[in-house]
Amino acid sequence: MPLTKPNQQLRRDFKSIAYNLEQHCIDLGRLASRLCDEDAIALMRLVGSHYEDIDTLAGYAREVKAGRIVRGKLD
Repeated sequence: MPLTKPNQQLRRDFKSIAYNLEQHCIDLGRLASRLCDEDAIALMRLVGSHYEDIDTLAGYAREVKAGRIVRGKLD
């Protein structure tokens, strides 16, 4: 069954936010390579948590596509 326009937009939003987070992680990784070890490790921990969030958003996008998450009408 094809997605409704609101659900298509929801899926695009999840994918777009995940992509933006991934780009930020890449930039932060480059920055971490220029820091002292202790600061770099702390920054990479933050990057790791962002990658977990990226995986979560990608999972939500798949659930929207499968019809398990739907955007309803706002009251």
